Amino acid sequence: MPLRPTRSAATEHVVGAMNGWMMAIIDFALLVAAAFMASRMAEFALPLQAAAGLLAFAGLFMLGGYFTLQPNQARVLMLLGAYKGTVRSSGFHWANPLYSRTRGTAAQKDATPREGTPRNRLNSGRGGGGMGFQWLTTKLSLRARNFSSDALKVNDKRGNPVEIAAVVVWRVENTAQAVFDVEDYTSYVEIQSESAIRSIASRYAYDQGEDHETTLRGGADEVALALKEELQIRLAKAGVIVEEARLTHLAYAPEIAPAMLRRQQAEAIIAARKIIVQNAVGMVHMALDELDQKNVVKLDDERKAAMVSNLLVVLCGNSDASPVINTGTLYT
Repeated sequence: MPLRPTRSAATEHVVGAMNGWMMAIIDFALLVAAAFMASRMAEFALPLQAAAGLLAFAGLFMLGGYFTLQPNQARVLMLLGAYKGTVRSSGFHWANPLYSRTRGTAAQKDATPREGTPRNRLNSGRGGGGMGFQWLTTKLSLRARNFSSDALKVNDKRGNPVEIAAVVVWRVENTAQAVFDVEDYTSYVEIQSESAIRSIASRYAYDQGEDHETTLRGGADEVALALKEELQIRLAKAGVIVEEARLTHLAYAPEIAPAMLRRQQAEAIIAARKIIVQNAVGMVHMALDELDQKNVVKLDDERKAAMVSNLLVVLCGNSDASPVINTGTLYT
């Protein structure tokens, strides 16, 4: 049964953030004013002293609102659990310091940081292993990413165990879905990609399918397109766009690889023999026609059969033929 796209509970809306440089000037002015008033604390009345304290507090509070975004990066703004919008413009920005910097944690079996993943992890296991947790930030990358799966052992359409792996090129399109509709969109992409690869492998035979049937080995483009379509349906819930999906490894499982290799060799030998016999028959027919047209020799049906047999042995044999010279007449 084909998969159907699921509806999303989150809708992204892009908002702007205040210029960080302008807010830095205001912040600096507040801190300078608070420092000036504090240096002359004895000259000011109590209300002005309180104002100096408020200015200092405001300047220090504003320090927590600065953030930067590189091209193809975005930040999801959340205030006390409520979604306030997504900032997509690159540069130096300032926003309400109360906006969350993280969006919770995700459980991870292996707490060892992997290549290409953030290093801000909390490991609750011991000795670097066991169950750990990964902080999920509100800053997301919108750049294209590669996910290369491990070699998975799957049964193809005929039930033969095969090893298959694929590479998936994907990127985040809807930041709200990526943050709020799934727990960890990176882990979601990896798990769903492996599940889609297994599903695709079970739909097709490895090779030698029926007439005009697409196979894993012979229909690389068709299989890649089917894999991409299924991945897009699965990953749409996470706001992810699949740019490309293609098989990178395809082989029989080790336990049946020798038998399948012998079968492939036998099929190759049969195909080659078929071509050799077809060409040999054509050459024999041409030889008989030439002899008859040029009146080189007259052969009855019995001698023609013997000649055809000898020529086929010479043309189709694996080793060189040893000619036998007949010094007598044609019929002795």
